[in-house]
Parts: sequence; C-alpha cells; structure tokens
Amino acid sequence: MSLVCSGRTVCSGYCRQQEGTLTRKPVGASAWIAAIGILLACDSDGIVRTGVDPPVKPDTRARSCTEGKAGLYPCSGIDLVSYLTSEEIGLTQGIVSDMWGWTDRLTGTEWALVGHQQGTAFVSLRDPERPLYAGILPLTDGARAAAWRDIKVYRNHAFIVSDGAGEHGVQVFDLTRLRRVADPPETFEATTLYDGIHSAHNIVINEETGFAYAVGASGGGNSCGGALHMIDIRNPVSPAFAGCFADLSTGRAATGYTHDAMCVVYRGPDIEHRGREICFGSNETALSIVDVSDKSAPAALAAASYPSSAYAHQGWLDEAHEYLYMNDEFDEAFGMVSGTRTIVWDVSDLDDPIPVADFIGNTQATDHNLYVAGDLMYQSNYHAGLRVVSIAARENPVEIAFFDHEPDDSNEAGLDGGWSNYPFFGSGVIGATSISGGVFFVRLSRRN
Repeated sequence: MSLVCSGRTVCSGYCRQQEGTLTRKPVGASAWIAAIGILLACDSDGIVRTGVDPPVKPDTRARSCTEGKAGLYPCSGIDLVSYLTSEEIGLTQGIVSDMWGWTDRLTGTEWALVGHQQGTAFVSLRDPERPLYAGILPLTDGARAAAWRDIKVYRNHAFIVSDGAGEHGVQVFDLTRLRRVADPPETFEATTLYDGIHSAHNIVINEETGFAYAVGASGGGNSCGGALHMIDIRNPVSPAFAGCFADLSTGRAATGYTHDAMCVVYRGPDIEHRGREICFGSNETALSIVDVSDKSAPAALAAASYPSSAYAHQGWLDEAHEYLYMNDEFDEAFGMVSGTRTIVWDVSDLDDPIPVADFIGNTQATDHNLYVAGDLMYQSNYHAGLRVVSIAARENPVEIAFFDHEPDDSNEAGLDGGWSNYPFFGSGVIGATSISGGVFFVRLSRRN
C-alpha cells in the first residue's frame, strides 16, 4: 500500500471510505491491510498525509514518575529515561512503526532498531539517558515507502521487512558494522537481500533453530497465501526458502493469512509435542497452531476462535509455554468489548487451545503489540501508550504500571500512539515507539 495523496490534500472522503472497508465483513486481507494503512495517515478531517508532523520536542531529560507525571507524560510506576523525536531518528516524512533490540556481546552496548517509513534507524543505548542515532538503513531501492517496517535479529544480523512496499524483500544487515560508526549518522546498505518475497507484514525468527517466518507476505516467488513463508537463515547472509504452511480454515479471505506469529521449540506441558518446533499464529479470525519441525511437511495441530472476534492481531507465550496472551486490534473500535481486551489462552494442550479469560484494561484504547518477559506483559496500546501487566496469576492479569507518550490524549480506541515496545534489554531499559512521536526509552520505577 502506498498513500495516494500528498501534502494535506483532501481526498474526497477517502479516509471515510477506508473506515467502511474495515467494517465490511468479509474483506480480503489486502484490502484490510490497505485500509489500516490509510487510516494511520488520516487526521480527523479525513485528510490523508504522507507524513505525520512530529510534536515539538519538550525537555526530555530523565524524569522520575512523580505524582502521576514524568515531565509532561502521564505515568504510574515507569520513569522516563530519554526520548528521540521522529526527526532525530532520520524520519523526515511518514510514521514510526515497529522496533526490536540487539545487544552487542563484544562491547555490551544495547541497540534499539527502530522501523519507520523511510528505513530502519539504529540507536545506541551505551548511555541510555543520551541515546545516539548512529544511522539508517533506507528501504530497498525501488521499493515504496510504507507504514509498516518490522525487524527481528538472529546471530548479530537484523532481518527487516515492510508491508505494502512493493519489491522490498527481506533486508539482512550485519549489526556488527555498528561498532565502526565514526561519523554518525551514517547511511548504510543492506548486507544481503532475500527476494523470495517482495513485501511482508512481519517477520518471526526462532533463534534456537535458525529459521525465519515471513508472515502476511505478497509478491515474489511464493507468498504462501500470506501465511508462513519459511526461510532457512542458519547462514544469515545466505537465506534460503524452506517451505510454506497455510491453514485455509483461517483468515478473512480463507487463505490462512497470518498477521503475526511466535515460533518456539516447545517445552510446555503437552508431552506429545515437547521438543517440537511449534508456531502460534494470529490469523485474523483464529489462533493457529502448527508443528513446523519438518519444513517439507508442516502439520496443523489446531485452529481456534474466540468470542467477540474482530481481528486476531498478535500474541506471545508465557515462558512456561502454558498460556498465550493475544490482542484483537479492532474489538474496541467496533464496540464489541467494554475496554482494552487481552484474550488469555490456555495452550497446555496444543491440539485443543482454550480461551479461558479476558483481561479488560483500564482504558478504551486499541491494543497493538504485546510481549512477555518473566511474569510481566508489556503492551503497546496505541493511544494509552505502554502498559505493564503482571501475569503472576496467569489467568488473572493485573496492570501495575503505565507510561503514556501522548500527554493530552483521551485513551480512546484508534490507530495512533504506541505501536510497539522492546522489553528484553538486560539493563532494564524498555524501548517504546510512538507512531507520530518517535521512540521513548523508559524503565520501571524501583518500587516495581
């Protein structure tokens, strides 16, 4: 998808047409994804913009969360460490999207890898209170700038995809090159490019097995219906196609379209499948579970729906591989739930996953990406920002902290604000991206 309007041109209600697309059922995956992208760039007057103006940057020195604020930002139990605006990470036009992280084991430096409409920004957190924008890997030559850019890491290499971007492919970038940055910010070239697909909504990597899974793919040699496009990355600079899997009982267009997934070597309570490589897919209409140990013959284990389903978006396992926490991107906007909802799945029997609880958050905001580290779940909930939830009682989550990077926001349902986060740095610093704001670095207050 490329935005069809430039500047601040009114596009004859085009934004409103996209709202209609989102409310029609069924609708093909491509139309659904395109509508989301258009709406991300629409303001309240129905204007489509190729860029979202970043806010005027306030004083962003490290601030403790005191009396409900960290500087300008509403908070509870989370302190502000630092903040870089969109412009400060190389974005002159467009929005910020997903992020991931990398820790250089040689130097100990933690790096934030931040996706935006013009490329991937590399931010050094050697001094997290003074983050350094080291440079950018632009989108592939000939590709289109698009709202989505997603990154994962394997063996010191970043694997980067973009959705609706034309002939973008999977960029592979050797992150050790960041050690040699002499005059930041530098402009980099990809180390290699995998062209077995053109665009993809996301990329999933199982670091234990050395396989990547492009999901929501289109174009190229074999998009696998937008489901799991499997790539052997054990040699990171020579990725090779390994196979496809699509559960045709899932997806809005019955193609098995996978919006996002998590793939692991399973070590949970289901003895029958222990030690197998299992992927858990959020497939728009259902949770899909598949054994991908044999890439030439993946085996579907289950496809399960849940009540009040609008769009099964993304999910993450607890560390015991017993529960999975899933977000639905449009149940709030469609008025199907009373507040921000996370679906709690009991996946102790991989052949029969059961939705056992709904966690309803404290706001009406639309939920987006979530991750689990230990007994904490880190949610990026668009207008409500970063939410930290205790899952110590697995079926009874409790919100314990938040940081809202939109100071004047009402926390309503909608597609702006917090896109994603990365809570896996050893230092305890958490990265959180803001669609129109840039990237924030925060940490839990000591009392948490």
